[in-house]
Amino acid sequence: MPGNLRIIPKLEIKGPNLVKGVHLEGLRVLGKPWDFACRYYEEGADELIYMDVVASLYGRNSLADIVARTANDLFIPLTVGGGLRTLDDIRTLLRAGADKVAINTAAIKNPGFIREAARTFGSQCIVVSIEAKRTPGSGYEAYTDSGREPSGRDAVEWAVEAASLGAGEILLTSVDMDGTGLGYDVELIKRISAAVPVPVIASGGCGNPEHMCEAAKAGADALSAASVFHYRSFRREVDIGEFSAEGNIEFMLGNTGGHGFLRGRISPCGIGEFKERLCAAGMKTRMFPQPVSMAL
Repeated sequence: MPGNLRIIPKLEIKGPNLVKGVHLEGLRVLGKPWDFACRYYEEGADELIYMDVVASLYGRNSLADIVARTANDLFIPLTVGGGLRTLDDIRTLLRAGADKVAINTAAIKNPGFIREAARTFGSQCIVVSIEAKRTPGSGYEAYTDSGREPSGRDAVEWAVEAASLGAGEILLTSVDMDGTGLGYDVELIKRISAAVPVPVIASGGCGNPEHMCEAAKAGADALSAASVFHYRSFRREVDIGEFSAEGNIEFMLGNTGGHGFLRGRISPCGIGEFKERLCAAGMKTRMFPQPVSMAL
């Protein structure tokens, strides 16, 4: 069982908007990432993750501006990922205010990039993001490009190699469970956590506080979630016009179709509720911050 569990909202970003999908696909616009980040900071998030979910597809990461604004006003660690291919890419985000960067596609294509980055910036700055899918039988394969492309690499073996090359943390996302609200892939968490000597951040599938308890018991050192936080913070009373230029806004318009949480899979609640549930289950979480007043 890890020490103090960290609760880390993940904000997936496409262009200027916060988006969320299922299985990393079917991205729907939810609003502006800054509004959600402020809310999570006020509620007691231990860290934040910003992930540019189309960066690998387009060969760029465009989060420097929002990273700089976040680092200036929100005083918790910030991990940023998506499309990072070079040391200069990493340097740009660290200078903008990121505390850590998450790398996936470039690391799998060139594992030596992990060692190079860790030697240059320190292992504490380098998070290797592993997007894993179940394979026929009982294995898991690591995917790249936001869960689009199979790598041919066994996810557990890749996690071990990444840690040996200097990764300071593993951000472990189950593509199969992402956005479903059905719970984390506990078996995947168990295998990776037992195999590596570095902290594992579990991501993908959280629908309620009990799911976080299960992931913690499986060995996760930190618990990341998106939908279960986003749907509580979502507001419809916004100017839809400022979102219509990019992304699927059907969710914002109320045309939600069969989205998971509407079927009762996801029970939106705040970070404090998660921490209370974890503490009630005998697990340690980081202390709540003093109340924060943000001018949005």
